[in-house]
Amino acid sequence: MGRRVNMDSLGLFVLLIPTFFHWTAAASADEINWSYSGFAGQSEWSAYFPDCGGTSQSPVDVITTQTKYDPSLMPVTPLGYSQHGNRPFSMHNNGHTVIVELPEWMGLGGLPWFFTAVQLHLHWGNEGPDVGGSEHTVNGRSSDAELHVVHYNAELYPNMSAAMTQRDGLAVLGILIETGEETNPGFNNILNYMSRIRHADQKAFIPAFDVQSLLPKDLGRYYRYNGSLTTPPCYQSVIWTVFHERVQISKAQLLKMEMMLYSSKVQEVDRMLLQDNFRKTQPLNHRIIFASFSAESGRELSSGEVTAIVIGVMCGCVGVAVIIRFIVKTIRTKETEKSQEIKSDLALTITSKAERKEESSPSPQTEP
Repeated sequence: MGRRVNMDSLGLFVLLIPTFFHWTAAASADEINWSYSGFAGQSEWSAYFPDCGGTSQSPVDVITTQTKYDPSLMPVTPLGYSQHGNRPFSMHNNGHTVIVELPEWMGLGGLPWFFTAVQLHLHWGNEGPDVGGSEHTVNGRSSDAELHVVHYNAELYPNMSAAMTQRDGLAVLGILIETGEETNPGFNNILNYMSRIRHADQKAFIPAFDVQSLLPKDLGRYYRYNGSLTTPPCYQSVIWTVFHERVQISKAQLLKMEMMLYSSKVQEVDRMLLQDNFRKTQPLNHRIIFASFSAESGRELSSGEVTAIVIGVMCGCVGVAVIIRFIVKTIRTKETEKSQEIKSDLALTITSKAERKEESSPSPQTEP
């Protein structure tokens, strides 16, 4: 009898071992200080956060020729984005990015459910323009940075925490950012105050602003797919909307984004700049990326295609110029010939009249 009890206890212990290790792993996942490189870098995320090794991860590379046009996709509708009120926004440095918390009256329409805004944040690189820093890529091409606006499904779930683990729980807008010559006033509402949160865990209040000023003007052309959070715990709960139109900021604004914040805390002696906070693109794994516009109308052109188009346009212009010159020259030649014919006819007419006049005149009489 005692032996049976011991055997039963041993069996129960064996059954509890996986549960114990799962609990230990979960505890470690909550406590682990993950990063984008080095120890606990993105290549190791799945060891601490199992969902990071899932089959529906984000970001992805959008290959435009392989997207599927879905005419039922309507333009997304920001609700209350410009109605920021007088209460300041809360902004903080979490050691991985800058986060601006959004008021609950902001939301998103144009999706199967109503989604309430939670926060927005940025991802960037470290070497200035044309190097890359965005998370999503299009046809293998990175942008200089990327903005994410995060929302949760307010129709089905009471809050962000409950929604983030559910497949239809979150909706994130992805805005690709490139550098240009002009300053973007909208982004200065964030960048001009980042000096207040230079170190990890620092928080500050900033003046409220029109969040819609950060979005592209064309909200009707975008790519839609099911994916995940791009940072641990990588829950596969996100309906992604990545806009086709890119937003531009100045080179100075990009430099401020890349050089202003630290991933280290204020008390740490070794300061570490917060840079390259983007995740590498993940396998699509048979997922379909839908497009709200036809592939041809929104197709990305390669540099070779752009060059070919430019050369073609230039050759066309030269050809048109040659044809116009030929036509003008032909017209002038014909006009010259016609003018000469008219002059010749006029000369002949005058000569003929003179001859007729001479013939009609009486001959002078000779004296006898």
